[in-house]
Amino acid sequence: MSLRTTPRSPAEPGHLPVMLAEVLTALAPADGEVIVDGTFGGGGYTTAILKAANCTVLGIDRDLDAIVRAEKMAQANPRLVPLLGCFGDLDTLAEQAGHASVDGVVLDIGVSSFQIDQADRGFSFMKDGPLDMRMGGSGPSAADVVNTMSEKGLADVIFRLGEEKNSRRIARVLVQRRVQAPFETTADLAAVVEEAVGGRRGARSHPATLTFQAIRMYVNDELGELARGLRAAERILKPGGRLVVVTFHSLEDRLVKQWLRERAGAVPGGSRHMPLMSKGPAPAFELQENKAVQPSEKEVETNPRARSAKLRAAIRTNADAALDEASDGMNLPPLAELEKSR
Repeated sequence: MSLRTTPRSPAEPGHLPVMLAEVLTALAPADGEVIVDGTFGGGGYTTAILKAANCTVLGIDRDLDAIVRAEKMAQANPRLVPLLGCFGDLDTLAEQAGHASVDGVVLDIGVSSFQIDQADRGFSFMKDGPLDMRMGGSGPSAADVVNTMSEKGLADVIFRLGEEKNSRRIARVLVQRRVQAPFETTADLAAVVEEAVGGRRGARSHPATLTFQAIRMYVNDELGELARGLRAAERILKPGGRLVVVTFHSLEDRLVKQWLRERAGAVPGGSRHMPLMSKGPAPAFELQENKAVQPSEKEVETNPRARSAKLRAAIRTNADAALDEASDGMNLPPLAELEKSR
């Protein structure tokens, strides 16, 4: 299961970037600046940023297909610099491209519509395909997770990352079924999960939705990548640099919210029962808004993907970056354990 070296044909245009106007307002690109689009995807944000100012955009993505799209775009606009890699390493990637500091970082967290629409990527049960779900094409796949992880490990992943209340039952049924035959396709997994929870029973969404979400997030270490990306942005942003993060899941938004509040110097207030906590390091960020910015009703009507989106933004101060390691706080089994069992 090695990294693909031959890319597919670039997907046709059609990706709608979520909360584009709000992203541009918070990011405020200016002439001569260097902006990192850490999740290039379909290039929606990058295209708008390049139009908004005479700036340079470092377009990062671990998906080779996305980089192919970026390279085609860069042929027409050399101010775009495509970089293959994980946005959790965005500071290292930027430095390797000759930029020791940058003026802005934007992250659009989650799976892209291009990935969902390609059946052979295995992200969605709406189109039957191989059970893959890897954004970068390397490491354990979704099939490896479902076919080799312990029952307890599966239940923990499905419950914590999918917030699926039937996680234990689903994990038990998956383990029982894989003894008879390994899971290989998205349709097979979706059907068994649906059977495990007793069918749809009038539910609006497919019973396997949360399980697929959880396995995808685990396979790609999405929360860990987000935590690393936030730390990387803190390290490379100039004083006055802007960080803009768009999330689509409560776990992601919670991580961003808590991290930004901490790095903006928010500490619990004192009371007669508990003394005032001592202040930590100097704030590395100043919040642009105290609450998350949400999409307009009009955008949700035209782009349903925006329904759960939340935008949080902050401005870098001149304080030193934190030295502690990034953590997603999930404490799930490491993917390395699956590597050993394959």
